[in-house]
Amino acid sequence: MADVQKTPFVKDLASSDRKVRDKAVESLTLFLSSRTDLSVLDLLKLWKGLFFCFYHSDRPLTQQALARALSYHLVTSLPHATLHRFLRAFWITIGRDYHSIDRLRLDKYLFLIRCYVGVAFQIFVKEKKSSKKGDDKKRKREDAGKKGRGKKQKKQEESEPAQEEEATDEDGKWADLSAYISLIEEGPLHPVNFDPDQDSDDEESDFVAMPHGPDGLRYHIVDIWVDELEKVLEFEDGEIAEDGVANRKIKGDIPMELILRPLEKLRTESPYKPVRTRATEALEDDRLVEWGIRAPKVNEDDEVDSDGEWGGFD
Repeated sequence: MADVQKTPFVKDLASSDRKVRDKAVESLTLFLSSRTDLSVLDLLKLWKGLFFCFYHSDRPLTQQALARALSYHLVTSLPHATLHRFLRAFWITIGRDYHSIDRLRLDKYLFLIRCYVGVAFQIFVKEKKSSKKGDDKKRKREDAGKKGRGKKQKKQEESEPAQEEEATDEDGKWADLSAYISLIEEGPLHPVNFDPDQDSDDEESDFVAMPHGPDGLRYHIVDIWVDELEKVLEFEDGEIAEDGVANRKIKGDIPMELILRPLEKLRTESPYKPVRTRATEALEDDRLVEWGIRAPKVNEDDEVDSDGEWGGFD
């Protein structure tokens, strides 16, 4: 296990000097892209520094640039072995320290959260959907290249540990997305704020419990869930239905029920009415009707006949 505290850039992340912080973020990106042995506890230490690095950033353009650097640039460069642990450390840190964010700095942290919701959809939905074709082309190039390789190079490849291959079946293709959705359901989109049956932290097994909520964080994620999902989806040209709604069919075999599962759980399992109401509103988004995911909402006026007279009880 790496000793993260010995890395020279950890303290610089919380510096009040912008140039020092930017240099530390660049060093951190290079460091994380080459390490696969970092535990959740190590990453929590890094995220403590990143949280205060973002805390000290001022001016809207600077804050937005740093938020994108910490999400779309940093997360996409992580090796697969570190990705889920890094995202878990992020949501643990946000869940723990959300109450400590003052109102003057809340907007920039909400933007950072939006970026992390978006980059997760980009990795687990958009890139995963197009990875199958890319893997097939890469495999063909590798097979063609093997014919011209010498005996020494072939022997070296055989001695190297085999890389983990992606499953070709549907469950294996979306396994990473399913694991991420379960992480979100375990943490910020858990139906309740306190679960007495939740497992406690265990440093020996590298397990840190996910905070549930708080409600302010939960509401924000619910509000932006469909917004960030729409950015990574591709649509076919649809026809306009009789009610004037344009039907946009989603390209590919995107598991929408899996993606919307956290909202469904909040709608059906949350004991708090405001949470259920907010989740219901998100699931009744007009875009989900356009995509053919949800049926259009029936109006009460349908019970009145065409002459404007009440048709009576059924």
